[in-house]
Amino acid sequence: MLTLLIWMPGAFRFEEKAPPTPFHQVGAGGPGHSGPNQTVSMDLNSASTVVLQVLTQATSQDTAVLKPAEEQLKQWETQPGFYSVLLNIFTNHSLDINVRWLAVLYFKHGIDRYWRRVAPHALSEEEKSTLRAGLITNFNEPINQIATQIAVLIAKVARLDCPRQWPELIPTLIESVKVQDDLRQHRALLTFYHVTKTLASKRLAADRKLFYDLASGIYNFACSLWNHHTDTFLQQISSGSEAAILSSLERTLLSLKVLRKLTVNGFVEPHKNMEVMGFLHGIFERLKQFLECSRNIGTDNVCRDRLEKTIILFTKVLLDFLDQHPFSFTPLIQRSLEFSVSYVFTEVGEGVTFERFIVQCMNLIKMIVKNYAYKPSKNFEDSSPETLEAHKIKMAFFTYPTLTEICRRLVSHYFLLTEEELTMWEEDPEGFTVEETGGDSWKYSLRPCTEVLFIDIFHEYNQTLTPVLLEMMQTLQGPTNVEDMNALLIKDAVYNAVGLAAYELFDSVDFDQWFKNQLLPELQVIHNR
Repeated sequence: MLTLLIWMPGAFRFEEKAPPTPFHQVGAGGPGHSGPNQTVSMDLNSASTVVLQVLTQATSQDTAVLKPAEEQLKQWETQPGFYSVLLNIFTNHSLDINVRWLAVLYFKHGIDRYWRRVAPHALSEEEKSTLRAGLITNFNEPINQIATQIAVLIAKVARLDCPRQWPELIPTLIESVKVQDDLRQHRALLTFYHVTKTLASKRLAADRKLFYDLASGIYNFACSLWNHHTDTFLQQISSGSEAAILSSLERTLLSLKVLRKLTVNGFVEPHKNMEVMGFLHGIFERLKQFLECSRNIGTDNVCRDRLEKTIILFTKVLLDFLDQHPFSFTPLIQRSLEFSVSYVFTEVGEGVTFERFIVQCMNLIKMIVKNYAYKPSKNFEDSSPETLEAHKIKMAFFTYPTLTEICRRLVSHYFLLTEEELTMWEEDPEGFTVEETGGDSWKYSLRPCTEVLFIDIFHEYNQTLTPVLLEMMQTLQGPTNVEDMNALLIKDAVYNAVGLAAYELFDSVDFDQWFKNQLLPELQVIHNR
């Protein structure tokens, strides 16, 4: 076994206490022939060469080469100095990408197993200090996948050491995202996001207090950073090069991801923070700007995917904030409903919306409608002022004309079966049914989402909407021309709505008579439609 005695920049010193693993070869007889108390010195480059050779073998497709290399690496992973060698390898951009990738992965797994003080074979505090310093020396990794892995492993160390043992991490990241070098700025911002995401996920009271302190300290900077990158992107979208536009959009997305974690997890009472509420109110204007950009960018544009992800991220901020802080969300209820309803149920959304965005807007409406924090008890006097305020805003928005329009649009537009759905129903009826009803599909798929929203709105406002649906049923009495596909699809949509609202319609519809007089004759029609 090899034990590191002295750690210095550029050098290891090992003490040999048993037949050595082949980090090096000593003595005329090769491995295993040196004396039991002999001390061997090796510089970092020499150690890297040995480990590099084994890592290269570990990337082989030949199991005869691969297996011994993996065994050797497994033996080394508990040896002091091994992770310093890995750091030296994966930060050397001239080496093979696969080898560097493997070095990063071994380093990342080592954090999980040996970084905690109480872990068996735990790394020494001296080595950890050197590793921490080395990890944030240069944010210049040219390969995206490796850069992401390095950002993740820095976040793993931050989870255990920041801020007590690693107070310089956040200040270093903040300084690094300000630099003018595009690559360094992006890598620092990527790391900043992963560190924020990891720290936000900690749940112990002391850890949450630390994150609250961090959020209050850097929130203003994070907002400024996001606004800067967003404005840069919006300026470049009309005149900049494709590469510059994509670069700005990527930074906008990363800075927004940081803000999402700080906003949702960084404050006990976020509604009392003007910066937080200013950011949240600003989302609606930014969303309109980005949706207009999507109107002018074709589906084959390289920016399209990133642009849609950014738009969806805006909606995730609102959904997460509503979920975690329903009463702090109260000032946003009116604007959220106006925005979502206008883009999903009026002509405002024509030409700019896309399926995932529509789903997110519907989920936002559904969460506001169904939120128990906004529902007063039967005795209004027993309800909190916050609940009554939210309920008042909801009631003022969901007027008869608004509810009627939402109901009619859901049934006559969103409930209509598409060509793709008809084909799937024809080819695999069971698969079609499972697809429609499975698990949390309503959170991500359009049809289940529309049906769940319809059920919740109909349940909440059944007295208003029951006459609307009964009128739609009445207009479809009697047989329908089987050659009129549109009429058949509308009838199918209305029948679907009646089925979903059956519980609420129990006292208003004689289902036995409806079955005998309307459905049974239709079931006897022999036609492929």
